[in-house]
Amino acid sequence: MPGALHGLTVLDLTSHLSGPYCAMLLADHGADVIKVERPGTGDDARRMPPFVNGEGAPFMIWNRNKRSVAIDLKSPEGKAALLKLVDGADILIENNRPGAMDRLGLGWDVLHARNPRLIQGSISGFGQTGPYAERGGFDLVSQGMSGLMSINGAADGPPHRLPIAISDVAAGMHLAIGLLAAVEARHRTGRGQMVETSLLESALSFLVYEAAHVFATGQRPARLGQAHRGSSPYQAFQTADGWITVGAGQQNFWERLCDILEVPELVADPRFVTNADRVANNDVLVALLQQRLLLQPSQHWLDAMDAAAIPGGPILHCDEVLADPHIIARGMVAETEHPHTGTFRTLGVPVKMSETPGSVRRPPPRLGEHTAEVLGTVDGAGPASAAKNRRA
Repeated sequence: MPGALHGLTVLDLTSHLSGPYCAMLLADHGADVIKVERPGTGDDARRMPPFVNGEGAPFMIWNRNKRSVAIDLKSPEGKAALLKLVDGADILIENNRPGAMDRLGLGWDVLHARNPRLIQGSISGFGQTGPYAERGGFDLVSQGMSGLMSINGAADGPPHRLPIAISDVAAGMHLAIGLLAAVEARHRTGRGQMVETSLLESALSFLVYEAAHVFATGQRPARLGQAHRGSSPYQAFQTADGWITVGAGQQNFWERLCDILEVPELVADPRFVTNADRVANNDVLVALLQQRLLLQPSQHWLDAMDAAAIPGGPILHCDEVLADPHIIARGMVAETEHPHTGTFRTLGVPVKMSETPGSVRRPPPRLGEHTAEVLGTVDGAGPASAAKNRRA
């Protein structure tokens, strides 16, 4: 069955992670994503280690389900080829610094005049407007400037960067939401629009608890280490043989946890009566609970919490979670065949749809693999003529 976005043609002019991730989300759900790359070098992510038979594994993860064409956008011929693709495209995505597309002669005004139904998505470090618009941005920079690093890490330690590229992934997700909203708006107006976000704003969007703290109190949120700003107990604990998570801030969960740990007296302790009390006295509470949890191995506590319907789980390493039977059952490890690497394993599609499910259909493309296929059909049965058939 075709995916939900079958019939949409997307031009992916992006590189690295944020833009390609956005385009991948659309491709997973059926859009025809044409990745436009520099001849000879392509997307810089192609050279990120580790490598499998010469192919960059990170590039392969977030560029599946796409076709690749090699076009020199600085040449007249390359610009002409792209503009022909624009004629039949629904969406164009780019993640250059603001102004870069204008300098190429391919800015929003040019593209919108050429195809008024085109929706253009842009990701930059700081956005298309504002005092910092001209600055270059990376995930590291946005994590630091958004406040994320100031609240991450040990309570008495230095600021800490999340070891995942959370700004890049979040920007890709936010832009995908915006692009789909623009497609829906186009059903009513018949016109495309510019959609943009930034790494900084995407990182900032995660400060839901911290923004509430600042707006309500006017004070700077402290770094809490493992603790949660609004719920307790709600963190990782060490057991006799490892680590588990315990999410028992809700009152009924808290009372059941005290029964399991054989400390029923804590329920009536004035320091821990309500969730707000427990948050205020979290350090003392954690020390008391930790003493009990060290007495038994992880599986003992996980079984007891399961029986009492208390949320919690093991802390798994990445190789463990990718082999976990639940993850496999949910289709979060997918396979396809790649001409260089053979069977290629990648992450599955996290959003499940009953009627038009997303899927991993194509391996990540080799540089320029589909240039002849795409550009050779642009005046025939390919993307240009798709404009006649795409959704209103």
